[in-house]
Amino acid sequence: MINGNFIFLIFAFVFGSIIGSFLNVLIYRLPRGKTPWKPIYSFCPSCKNTIKWYDNIPILSYILLKGRCRFCGYKIPLQYLIVEILSGFASVLAFLKTGISIDYFFVFFFLASMIVVSFIDFEFKIILDKVNYTGFGVGIIYAFFRKDFTVFDAFLGAVLGAGILYTIAYLYKKYKKIEGLGLGDVKFLLFVGSFVGWFGAIFTIFMGSLLGTVVALAGALSSDVENKARYEIPFGPYLAIAGSIYILIGEKIKYWYFHI
Repeated sequence: MINGNFIFLIFAFVFGSIIGSFLNVLIYRLPRGKTPWKPIYSFCPSCKNTIKWYDNIPILSYILLKGRCRFCGYKIPLQYLIVEILSGFASVLAFLKTGISIDYFFVFFFLASMIVVSFIDFEFKIILDKVNYTGFGVGIIYAFFRKDFTVFDAFLGAVLGAGILYTIAYLYKKYKKIEGLGLGDVKFLLFVGSFVGWFGAIFTIFMGSLLGTVVALAGALSSDVENKARYEIPFGPYLAIAGSIYILIGEKIKYWYFHI
C-alpha cells in the first residue's frame, strides 16, 4: 500500500515543477523589461511560434523534444529543465517542513523566489527591485500568520540584514574606491530578512559570503586567464542558497548556536 505522505510528496513535486515553468517565464522576461503576463502564452525565442500545451509540460516535454523547439529545432537552454526540477524539489522541501498548511505557500514562495533571483543574477548581474520589494511585502504579510515570528521580527531582520550589507558596501567603496556590492544585494536582504529574522539575516550574510568566497577562490585558482572580470561573481545566488538553508532548518541552526 502506498504511503499517503508519499502521494502528497508526488503532488508537491508536480505542483512545484508547474510553478517552475512560470519561473522560467519570469527569469527570461523580467530582466529584459518584458511583462510576464503579455503574451500570456509561451513562445520559442528563436522562431516566435507559440508553444503548444503538449510541448509545455514541465520536465517531460523537454525530455521528449530532446531540448529542441518542435518548429525550428532551436536548442532550448538546459536551464529550463533545471529550473523546473529545482522548483519541484523546492516544493517538496517546503512541504516536508510545513506539511499541509498556509506556511507551505509562503515557504515555497520564498524558495521559488530564490531560484528566480539566482538565475537572473548569474546571467545579468542584477537583482530586480520588483522581486526584492514584492518579497519584502510578502514576508511582512507572512509574519501575521506565523506563530514563532512577529511583524517586529520581520522588520528587524529586514532592516538589520540590509543595514549590515549597506555598511559593508559603503566602507568597501570608500576605502577601495570601487563598488564591491550592488544596491540590489542590499535590497535583497530586505526580502530575505523579512522571512528569516535578525539571526537568520546574519547567518545568510555570513554563509553567503563564505560560499561566495570559496567559489571565487576556486575559480581564480583554476583559471589561467588574466582577466579580473572572470573573478567577479554575483553575490545574490550565494545569499539565496544561505537564506534557503536557514528558512528550512533555521530552528536547528539557531538552537545549535545558542546551545554550544
